[in-house]
Amino acid sequence: MEIFHISAECYPMAKVGGLADVVGALPKYQTNAGHQVRVVVPCYDTKFKNENNFECVHWGTVKLGNFDFPFSVLKESTDKLGYELYLIEINELFNRPNVYGYEDDIERFLSFQIATLDWIIARKGIPDVINCHDHHTGLVPFLLQVAYKYEIFKHVKTVITIHNGLYQGWFGFDKLHYLPEFDLKHVGLLEWNNSINSLAVAIKCANAVTTVSPSYLDEINYSANGLEELFKSVRTKSKGILNGIDFEVWNPLKDAMIAANYSIENFEIGKQKNKEKLCEQFELDASKPLFSFIGRLFEEKGGDLLPQASALALSEHFEEINILILGSGKAEIESQLTLLRNDYQGNYNVFIGYNEELAHLIYAGSDYILMPSRVEPCGLNQMYAMRYGTVPIVRRTGGLRDTVIDFGDNGNGICHDQASVGDITYSINRAVKLYDDKINFNKVVERGMATDHSWERVCQEYIEIYNLIIEKNEI
Repeated sequence: MEIFHISAECYPMAKVGGLADVVGALPKYQTNAGHQVRVVVPCYDTKFKNENNFECVHWGTVKLGNFDFPFSVLKESTDKLGYELYLIEINELFNRPNVYGYEDDIERFLSFQIATLDWIIARKGIPDVINCHDHHTGLVPFLLQVAYKYEIFKHVKTVITIHNGLYQGWFGFDKLHYLPEFDLKHVGLLEWNNSINSLAVAIKCANAVTTVSPSYLDEINYSANGLEELFKSVRTKSKGILNGIDFEVWNPLKDAMIAANYSIENFEIGKQKNKEKLCEQFELDASKPLFSFIGRLFEEKGGDLLPQASALALSEHFEEINILILGSGKAEIESQLTLLRNDYQGNYNVFIGYNEELAHLIYAGSDYILMPSRVEPCGLNQMYAMRYGTVPIVRRTGGLRDTVIDFGDNGNGICHDQASVGDITYSINRAVKLYDDKINFNKVVERGMATDHSWERVCQEYIEIYNLIIEKNEI
């Protein structure tokens, strides 16, 4: 089976969040399963692009209304990622350091989608499945069905995988002329609430809709930023597939980014060495339980709750616990978290920004990871944490509900129900008591490390969906 994945992110080429990790891992396991897999992402100005070898395999011009943008298709020469990686190079639009956040993002990702399809049709081969990821690629299923120049692809099966349904790629009908020509009787497929909604278009036109956890599929029927009724209407072609993690990248026994390697058999010794390294770096006490947070500092992730929750927990457990924050986001939240260092020096620290190597060390050296998310379609941090023997403290939502079971129910973590300061501090209190009970604490750690979140299982679920839509046009 020939499979294309089209995405705005792919680790290690470009990463903002979990989307990149999924698109960077799933294709490798599909390739290992015997399929021909190609991943297509924009050519950003990133470290991976600049440090690896690429060859130009196609060039052309993408037309966006009255604008013409020359583009090239670059292929990573060695297939070092375990699959074929292609970059759509449109220098005028993508030769920038950031993935998102520009005023012309609509034009950027429209041109990316059109250039990708122009290249695929120029190859003269017809893929079996095109798996689109989030709204940045949401117009692909529509264009394959109705655009005149892609008519040869009208029977190619498409899947839209929704990693976060809050972001939908809205733009006005004043930009309709950007799209390749199509019969205007189909224009209704583009409309949702009087605008063009890229995610809604994909949901309507794709042969299958997947979300990155079963619970998130349930939740978006009731909370989907205006698309609730649409999600309900396509439930028969929808499935929630829980993400996996790449056990080759996230392996405490072989991870070169951490201070000491370890496995489930010797995690106490290994984690303590990593904890000592981490605490030395951030001037914390390695004899105390270490609570960490890794992620974006926005309301969606509960980042706005962290300053007050941290202050209350540190006051209640004065000099008994450590808290370490790694993340970036809203300036106000960053400022509040930074100011806390003045009051709790020696028990609290923060790193504003993101550092992949530091993230690995935090997973390896922490006792607990905090995830008080308001919205968490799947969540990967809790899986990374458990893999490294760090106990997740999570709010029951989305994929967190599907992956973390409270230790009171013989589970692998600590759970609470509300995204509130009170629930976070109550869970920290429970965690402190559990930490002092080493026998039970170690059992929770072991259950987490033994949990199977590998991509092999997830890969097969995607292949089953592809086969169903190819054979029966339904799932």
